[in-house]
Amino acid sequence: MLITLAACLAIAVEPVKLTPAEVAAGWTMLFDGTSSANFRGYKQQGFPAKGWSVEDGTLRSSKGGGGGDIITTQQYGDFELSLEYKCDPSANSGIIYRVTEATDATWQTGPEFQVFDDAGAKTKSDDPHSAGSLYDIIAPPADKVVKPAGEWNQARVRISGGLLQHYLNDRKVAECRIDDSSWKEMIAKSKFKDYPLFGVQPAGHIALQDHGDAVAYRNIKIRELAKPMPGEKVLWNGKDLTGWTHFLSDGGKPEDVWSAVDGVLVCQGKPAGYIRTTEQFSDYVLRFSWRFNPVTKQAGNSGVLLRAQAPDKVWPKSVEAQLQSGSAGDFWNIDSFPMTTDAARLKGRRTKHLGVNERPIGEWNDYEIIVNASNITLNINGQTLNSATGVEEVPGFIGLQSEGAEIHFKDVRVAPIAGAKPARKADPKPDAAAPKASS
Repeated sequence: MLITLAACLAIAVEPVKLTPAEVAAGWTMLFDGTSSANFRGYKQQGFPAKGWSVEDGTLRSSKGGGGGDIITTQQYGDFELSLEYKCDPSANSGIIYRVTEATDATWQTGPEFQVFDDAGAKTKSDDPHSAGSLYDIIAPPADKVVKPAGEWNQARVRISGGLLQHYLNDRKVAECRIDDSSWKEMIAKSKFKDYPLFGVQPAGHIALQDHGDAVAYRNIKIRELAKPMPGEKVLWNGKDLTGWTHFLSDGGKPEDVWSAVDGVLVCQGKPAGYIRTTEQFSDYVLRFSWRFNPVTKQAGNSGVLLRAQAPDKVWPKSVEAQLQSGSAGDFWNIDSFPMTTDAARLKGRRTKHLGVNERPIGEWNDYEIIVNASNITLNINGQTLNSATGVEEVPGFIGLQSEGAEIHFKDVRVAPIAGAKPARKADPKPDAAAPKASS
């Protein structure tokens, strides 16, 4: 049977859906391939009548369309934005953020992730106007990976606690602080120096630029980093160890090691041991921030114990997400916990991370750990640094290690992943030969 052209055109594009893990981590769709409802024209009430269209699952600007920039209907402060874009030859566009409508154009208030066909325009990869750049302010590295015209590139913009990052095809290509004097100095050296509202807004719209060229966008999703995750449970209350128990190698008291100081959980690091949740978890997104002592700036060691099993000891059967300075993002397999990692990076029980993405010692770092069925993913400061598959699906405790140096934690919270199949039950009985954890 022949399929007519009309029948082909009648096939509807299915909306893009987030995975349960993405939903748990706080992601929402800005553009799902079918509706432009989350966008409107800059300084317009609705979506442009020309120049922009929804076609074949993409949000597309047409060459010479004259629709102008479009902006999100909602404003965002600290956020992570992820999308894919595809340029026509020599095409130019941009992702502009924290935009207000107080000026004539979006770029007069918002910094820009440059969307560009470098090769078609014969622009060097490390030009401050090339793909992935913080336009006219920070150039990307010369060895960045950018796909040519007609192919899809993946872009991410992340702003968290004053730290701005651009990622192109999963590699960080620009980073700076936008909450101190260095940001003002960079603006003063750029084309934006004469625009007093540029780059100073605490929140604003996200814009997709109409530069008169054909560019397509798809899979546009965002999460607000300052908001709780759906179904989020706060694991540390900022005051005491309610909901936690401990194990210390010398049998000591937890208050000699762990204390609350101005909403920060301070671990002295000695003796070796850990605190762990009294509740067991199976599939979840765990988020928290950590730093080493900001006064002494002493590098140190610690880790996060995932799916930790009885008995309590140094160290319990678990998967450790490493926090050691310079090695944050490593995996350690403790007591032969069933899991599979990249053999090329595996040495003994340690699987080395893909790269260093820690802040200078004494500054806060963000850890996001996704424990999803038989998979675990480690994200540090917005970048995926390790993953494991074939992880034993068993409920377990979440632990924070005391391992030699003072370390601080805050904003420790967990969100369950909906729809996860029940994990095999863990054996709750501690080994009679092992010392019991104190409560």
